Amino acid sequence: MLQNPWMMVSIILVVNIVYVSFFTLRMIFTLKGQRYFAAFISIFEILIYIIGLGLVLDNLNRIENVIAYAVGYGLGVIVGMKIEEKLALGYTTVNVISSNPDIEFTRKLRDAGYGVTSWYSYGMEGDRLTMQILTPRKYELTLYETIKTIDPKAFIIAYEPKQIHGGFWVKQVKKGRIRDAQKEQQEAL
Repeated sequence: MLQNPWMMVSIILVVNIVYVSFFTLRMIFTLKGQRYFAAFISIFEILIYIIGLGLVLDNLNRIENVIAYAVGYGLGVIVGMKIEEKLALGYTTVNVISSNPDIEFTRKLRDAGYGVTSWYSYGMEGDRLTMQILTPRKYELTLYETIKTIDPKAFIIAYEPKQIHGGFWVKQVKKGRIRDAQKEQQEAL
């Protein structure tokens, strides 16, 4: 099986895609502070890495193997990022500034299950409504669409908080208020 050059290229390509996907996930779990899960993933990552690298080093005379290794690495980055997008680990903090402080922005977002802290502010062209919203990353795109529906001209900035402690946000978000509110909205339709 390993004597067939196309089979060897295919194996090297797949092995490197899997290796780099594990590498990407390990890095993400490490950055999220989930060290034990990251360590567990690294066991499989290094096993796959040794196998793939060994195949290439044993066959360095074949340029297609080296190319397959490099292409597999690039594809592995993409696959790893797609997997991470689907997992959507962690939270996002979204700051929203609405140029119309009179709309019931805060109430509508709370009805949708989001924890919102709001205050009135003053911008270059007048009064503004400023809000800070915490959401699990898996609901981030839904939140953006909700905001754009309420105020298409809203200014939105999002960032990932490094640490969250206490408060209404964490309790309500962990209880699944957003998920429950979305289910209620879907059932109403």
